[in-house]
Amino acid sequence: MYIVDQTEKAVVTRFGRFLKINNPGLHFQLPFGIDNHYTINVTAYNTEQFGFKTIKSGVSTMYSNRTPESMMLTGDLNIIDVEWIIQYRIVDPKAWVFNVNERGQTIRDVSRSVINMLVGDRGIMDIMGPERSAIENSATVLMNETFRSYGLGIDVNTVKLQNIDPPVGVQEAFDDVNKAEQDMNRLINEGQQAYNAAIPRARGEADRRIQIAQGYATERVNNANGEVARFNAVYDEYRKAPEVTRRRLYYEMIEEVFAVNEDSAPTVIIDRSLQNFLPFKNLGSGE
Repeated sequence: MYIVDQTEKAVVTRFGRFLKINNPGLHFQLPFGIDNHYTINVTAYNTEQFGFKTIKSGVSTMYSNRTPESMMLTGDLNIIDVEWIIQYRIVDPKAWVFNVNERGQTIRDVSRSVINMLVGDRGIMDIMGPERSAIENSATVLMNETFRSYGLGIDVNTVKLQNIDPPVGVQEAFDDVNKAEQDMNRLINEGQQAYNAAIPRARGEADRRIQIAQGYATERVNNANGEVARFNAVYDEYRKAPEVTRRRLYYEMIEEVFAVNEDSAPTVIIDRSLQNFLPFKNLGSGE
């Protein structure tokens, strides 16, 4: 008699051959090794660590140094240390028990192969920056496809890249390069901000000047058209009555020349040599 916990399922064998899967509860089996059962936790997520180890000592947990599997070659021929974890759950207890002997080593080998392939397809700055999430998502898909083809009976839920650093020997040089790239991006952003501030203002000023010029051109053309229409009208009248038109034009010209403006004194016509009239003082002007 045995009990299967709520989080488990039991794979039952008879004479070593698969018999059935028992769900949680109380179950019976034949004695003397005729029946055997293997309880498998099908709800908990198991974690595998790569590139590092956490060592539990009593109630404390310590972080160990990187393991050799963390050292990888990137697509741009740089060396990088990558730490990652995977979390998986057993979804097929029968396949988990019978299909693969070295289950743990198989999981680690497949995971290392997938991560090495994805890292080797990318540059070091992409791995540490924008491609990080893409690597995690692609690794989850590729690992699940491989494990299903092996019939391992697990489903990888999470692939998480932890620390991604260059090797210790070139850490200082890498930090300098990284700082230089950050400075470059900062200067580019500042230049872009200045560009965004100056160019729209210059375009607005150019549009304003163009509109002023277009308005001035329109005004000159309209004035010219008006003068042409006025000249044609006068010419038509001149053809009908030349003498009258000439006299009218003369009077209009004289009136315009001697017109009194608000800001100017009245025009006085006198004989330059003072021979045609007797000069006198204008007593009404107060002078």
